[in-house]
Amino acid sequence: MQEAVWVFLVVVTLTGVAIGRLPGLAMNRATISVTGATLLVITGAISWESASAAIDGDTIVLLWAMMVVNGHLRRSGFFARVAWQVIGARLPAPLLLGVLMAVSGALSALFLNDTVVLAFTPLVIEVVLAAHLPPLPFLIGLAIAANIGSVATIIGNPQNMIIGLSSGIAFTRFLEAMAPVAIGAMVIAWIVVVWLFREMLGWRRSLRREGRTSPEAEGSRSRPLSPPDLDRSMLGKSLVAASLLVIALLSREGVPLAALGAASLLLISRRLSPESLFEEIDWGLLVFFSGLFVVTGAVNQIGVAPQMLSALYTGEAPNLASLTLVGAALSNLVSNVPAVLLLSPWVSSLPSPETAWLTLAMATTLAGNLTLLGSVANLIVAETARRRGIILGFSPYLRVGLPVTLLTLLWGGLLMFPGEF
Repeated sequence: MQEAVWVFLVVVTLTGVAIGRLPGLAMNRATISVTGATLLVITGAISWESASAAIDGDTIVLLWAMMVVNGHLRRSGFFARVAWQVIGARLPAPLLLGVLMAVSGALSALFLNDTVVLAFTPLVIEVVLAAHLPPLPFLIGLAIAANIGSVATIIGNPQNMIIGLSSGIAFTRFLEAMAPVAIGAMVIAWIVVVWLFREMLGWRRSLRREGRTSPEAEGSRSRPLSPPDLDRSMLGKSLVAASLLVIALLSREGVPLAALGAASLLLISRRLSPESLFEEIDWGLLVFFSGLFVVTGAVNQIGVAPQMLSALYTGEAPNLASLTLVGAALSNLVSNVPAVLLLSPWVSSLPSPETAWLTLAMATTLAGNLTLLGSVANLIVAETARRRGIILGFSPYLRVGLPVTLLTLLWGGLLMFPGEF
């Protein structure tokens, strides 16, 4: 009976995390994860001591530090100015889309994909509408590129952070293995988006637009566009801190400590109060992660779904193709971060664990492009567009996301484990 209660709590918690809410309750992913974790401790599924030990302090510190660095860059106007320069380039629509995807992907590899789309999306909408171009290809391309670009580094997205810290893979080794995956996947995604929207894009600027826009969005097309303001003092300081962070990572310094050092440098300020600086921190995301660590710790203790292990083996060696499919499927069922946390204990015990860890990073990240609900970056783009009167629906996104996900996972598999094809 007690085990049935534990399984029920785990299922409800992970279901709530997957869909982002629980029917009839004003709860989000953060409150669902921490409440589920608390109930699992109270009911004895995991002890308080084990729950405390399950929370990975390195991951929480790394996330917090990267939020500080990214927040300063965003406040300085860095992301908005880069987006304005890129999307305002006088290029044929397909090339413009390609440049946008390449730049957003490269920035996502260093500064978290969610941060990049949060800053880019409003500028993309404004400039694309002003140029009489269809917004949907650019918005979908932006979201997909941010997800793909983030696969390249340990600090590109939260699941990579967990994998990098759990596996002990060096930043440079991770980059060396995953950069080819990201570059090839980006080219594939660009080709798919251009092909599927070929009638709208063409090689000349199109006057046709896709989606519904509000009167405000219509009016923005006729207003002159000026470059976003820059806080040059904050920008200089932020770029110095970000550069030092990259140098430290490339020199094989500890990832959490390097990020914390960069964040601490930015917290030394004569102009900004601590309260305003801490407004840039997504405290809900940190709570969400802490709760998930405890939930997955309980899952491992009570033995929920141990049969998933069998999908990872073919004889005596790990079946990396099966790991890719399991990771991709689980990412779309419960989201990529919970998927990584659930699979981590098993992946670390496999032969050739480094390849298995890298495969898991590839699968869970690229799987985020399958549906509009597949990653937070997708939802940020869709919600920002909705507020401007542009409807990015589930079906139009799936039309692009399905072939992109299948083809990029195939590409990643060919690079990571060619012997299984």
